[in-house]
Amino acid sequence: MSAHEGARETAHEGAHEGARDIDADVSAAVQRTLEEILHGRMEEARAIDPTFAGDIAARVARFTLRGGKRIRSRFLWWGLRACAGGADPGQLDAALRLAAGLELIQTCALVHDDVMDGSPLRRGRDAVHVELQNQYGPCLRRAQPFGVAAAILAGDLALSWADDVVAATGLDPVQAPRVRGLWQAMRAEMVAGQYLDLQTQATGARSMIRSVRTAALKSALYSVERPLAFGAALAGADEATTRALCSAGRCAGIAFQLRDDLFGAFGEPGETGKPSGDDIRDGKGTYLLAVATARAETAADHDVLALLDRCVGRADLDDHDVQRVREAFVTTGARGIVEDKIRRLVRQANRHLAAGALVPHADQRLHELFCRVAGLPVADETAALHIPWTESGSR
Repeated sequence: MSAHEGARETAHEGAHEGARDIDADVSAAVQRTLEEILHGRMEEARAIDPTFAGDIAARVARFTLRGGKRIRSRFLWWGLRACAGGADPGQLDAALRLAAGLELIQTCALVHDDVMDGSPLRRGRDAVHVELQNQYGPCLRRAQPFGVAAAILAGDLALSWADDVVAATGLDPVQAPRVRGLWQAMRAEMVAGQYLDLQTQATGARSMIRSVRTAALKSALYSVERPLAFGAALAGADEATTRALCSAGRCAGIAFQLRDDLFGAFGEPGETGKPSGDDIRDGKGTYLLAVATARAETAADHDVLALLDRCVGRADLDDHDVQRVREAFVTTGARGIVEDKIRRLVRQANRHLAAGALVPHADQRLHELFCRVAGLPVADETAALHIPWTESGSR
């Protein structure tokens, strides 16, 4: 270990006891922060109107608290720790509150995503718009439009709460502009990515370049790169260290989306929490579909091209044809190419990490998280860290 690395490791070991407690279970610490924040928000909602509080605010709170993998929170936390942050109690509070904000904006994204995709399930349960239409269906003439419209409001409320949390977070005067600039950029990037996703579905575009661009905006930035950047900003990391973290996050984030694309095509409800073959029926313009199309065109495989044109994007597609599309993804070599690209992206992410002057313990956690989000095996030495994780495609 170099003298510089030794100094950074000493800084990590000398961090506030609270930071080491959070290290042991990041998700639990974020959960406690969310519970405190949402308790206050629910009191405010009940003061406004009890029906609004019970139907909308309570659903947003439940959805957020029973959350997914808290990956954005983990990346934010370990980005902070990798930059020797966490020694100051103010940093800890800011990190946990920003993580809570990320979880709330994730609630907004998922509720709206299910509305846009018409997906009935999320995390193995009825989607929010389905819950609402079922609640009022027997007494409404237009239950489905009501459920969709009310779910849009639920997502809007989650976004509003997320912005409120960030606005009320105490930040160092030097850090504040950097953090708020990142938050502003992330929100716009999320909308851009979601729009590109919708636009490719509507137009049937199958461009590999466009699909990777969509993956970067829709998932890589918001799920990995920006959370790491928040952590680096809170720690006051220098430009070179921040750049190394963000470059690593971009690669790992694209790998994460590519893995999610594979889940969307090949996953089963038990592992994804959503109907089987959803992305095929929705006509998602994924990298997987773009590669399969390009490979079939190169091989002049008109049968596969006809199959993809006939089946992809059909909401009423039966399970037999979903399976035929899956087989085409395999026989064209597209699935193998995507798997290989995921592995190469994670290797590249790890090389970017190695270029940064990071705390070794936290650096190792980031290596593990990169493997986890990409759906790759974690080496025995990092698996021994015992970070809780649910292996599934649900977010």
